[in-house]
Amino acid sequence: MIAQFQRLVRRFVAMFLILSLAAPLPVHAGMVGTEDLLQRERIHAFLERADIQAQLIARGVNPQDVTARVAALTDEEAAELAANIDSLPAGGIGIVGAILVVFLVLLLTDILGYTKIFPFTRSAR
Repeated sequence: MIAQFQRLVRRFVAMFLILSLAAPLPVHAGMVGTEDLLQRERIHAFLERADIQAQLIARGVNPQDVTARVAALTDEEAAELAANIDSLPAGGIGIVGAILVVFLVLLLTDILGYTKIFPFTRSAR
């Protein structure tokens, strides 16, 4: 019984691999614009500043990992980051995000029955 199941699984995996190799993969080729390169250079120049390097190391982040992640950004993400690099909050989510996180935590604890803060929720207990 187990041997039959193993054979069935092997056949399924083999057929899946054959079909995945036979399917054509989408390919996109295009010219890389100089604007994309300038945006990435701006991000790299920002990350190479001594104060930024010190803050990354102080928070336990390896600067080489950051460089690798920037290299992995799509062109759209790099453009957005380069455009907003001076106005992004240093700590992450900002005040609106912090309020939203607190609200969601309180709502979840209210639904689970640990607290009773919101009158519009029903406790799971």
